[in-house]
Amino acid sequence: MDRNLAASFRAARRLFPVTEKRRNITYFNSASTGPLSKPVKKALYDYYELTQYLEKSAIDRDAFAALDNIRSLGAGILGAAENEVGFGFSTTFGLNIAAFGLPLKKGDEVLLSDVEFPANVYPWLALRQNGIKVKMVKSVDKHFDIEIFKKSIGPKTRCLSLSFVQFFNGYKNDLEEIGKICRRKGLYFVVDGIQGCGVEAIDVKKCRIDIFSSGAQKWMLSPLGTGLFYVRKDLQKKIKMPFASWLGVDWKLNFSDLFHYDLPFFESARRFEMGTYPYAHVFAAKAALEMIATLGVKNIQRHNHELLDILIEYLQESGFYRVVSSLEEKHRSSILSFTCPEAKDIYKELVKARIIASFREGAIRISPHLFNDRNDISRLIQILKKAQGF
Repeated sequence: MDRNLAASFRAARRLFPVTEKRRNITYFNSASTGPLSKPVKKALYDYYELTQYLEKSAIDRDAFAALDNIRSLGAGILGAAENEVGFGFSTTFGLNIAAFGLPLKKGDEVLLSDVEFPANVYPWLALRQNGIKVKMVKSVDKHFDIEIFKKSIGPKTRCLSLSFVQFFNGYKNDLEEIGKICRRKGLYFVVDGIQGCGVEAIDVKKCRIDIFSSGAQKWMLSPLGTGLFYVRKDLQKKIKMPFASWLGVDWKLNFSDLFHYDLPFFESARRFEMGTYPYAHVFAAKAALEMIATLGVKNIQRHNHELLDILIEYLQESGFYRVVSSLEEKHRSSILSFTCPEAKDIYKELVKARIIASFREGAIRISPHLFNDRNDISRLIQILKKAQGF
């Protein structure tokens, strides 16, 4: 990493109160919830300060401008066109657009991995009430297996919904190769992107993704209740609208003349958005995404992987810990999971030392982000060394 970029990451670190020495916290849990930065807190504070008095008449205009910025920033992160990206409240929001909007009919089949996070399972299971079959693709060593996937495609298969990155072990699926198979077989390709969006580079066009959805509260460092979704442009008109909002049409910010019931829905992903918008979180999400865009997703990915390389070297040399995440370049991510004898006890030692991580599927899950540095990794390794002998 060049000197200027390294300085940018150091400057970004100072914007996160969780890194302050007086707090004695080392935060490695962005795969659960990303900590808020000072700019995000300021955006929230400024909005709540404003709404105590409501003297500013342009709040709608400012919020809608921020939404435009969010769609534009999201398009840059995803490799999409701005009119293909919308503001959502969670990963589940966009997955419901897919599950209840795609033109699936009775007898059709949807494929899911058997190691999916529940958010990418239950919207599809609900389709059983419509006579749609949901089939789990068996994983291999808790990884989605492309060969088994290909063999699972039947004459009634219409859709695959899959995570970008698996939540418990950080396995990054080869979306480009999977997307090619889906397009060749005529399957809709839906992606739960929350464990990679904003931290692992992606191009939804190259990956031939039809619908992509991600909450922003993890790697995009935004408050809960924010997110992005993508719907391929030439698919938008084919989707049945599973829900509709009065803000799915263009009022041109004229909310004093509302007796119009003939306005057309937006010719963009905005047609699927829901209002009224949570303005405070809109302003906060804009601030968070601006930080991601300024540093650049590819740079953040490289930063995180370099930190994890230090940890991986220690774990492999320790003779005690075992990495359970894939280290193959195309499958590794900013999540690293490792285990050992009595792993739950080791995790408890980390908690005592105020190192915030997660325990998933019998393994300790570490998820560093742009605000972490080498000193954080060194502190983690020191505690792991001590815990090994406890």
